[in-house]
Amino acid sequence: MIIERLSQEHLNIEKLLAILERELEVFDRGDRADYEVIHAVISYFEVYPEVYHHPQEDLVFAKLRARDPAAAAKVGDLAREHQKGAQLLRRVAQAVDGVLAEREILREDVDLIVRDFIAHERRHMRMEERDFFPVALKVLKPQDWTEIASAATSHNDPLFSDVAEERFDTLRAHIVRLEQEADAERK
Repeated sequence: MIIERLSQEHLNIEKLLAILERELEVFDRGDRADYEVIHAVISYFEVYPEVYHHPQEDLVFAKLRARDPAAAAKVGDLAREHQKGAQLLRRVAQAVDGVLAEREILREDVDLIVRDFIAHERRHMRMEERDFFPVALKVLKPQDWTEIASAATSHNDPLFSDVAEERFDTLRAHIVRLEQEADAERK
């Protein structure tokens, strides 16, 4: 079911936001963040949500709007939300590039830019989980889900699937290491 997959992808995205947040904490302390990991996170957000995740949500939203315009209106402007996330991500990429190029950029500005992106993504996913997904499940008919499934592209998350793309190997290894460290701390 597409909503289950989208919800799982939200959990995956949250893992990446947590990693970005941890790297930001390292940066805020004045230590050197792992820019290879940060670039991999940015790369992931440039590719996967834009090319796969959001278009799937857009298919569901289009069906919802056709079936129940009032319910869709309560969800809001999903396309604008996705565009805003992409704009904030570009700002993150520019700020990180500025730090690496040793341009004059205030540490506080970098912190605000990255935290703004993280907060937006979390708010956006909470809204979808709270408002969008439940109403779609309630309103859409079996034929709608069949049409959505036939129009949806089959894809595997390039980071969280067995066929992870090579460019995400560093990030995947970092996630595994963080999860192992967290497990060790709990024992």
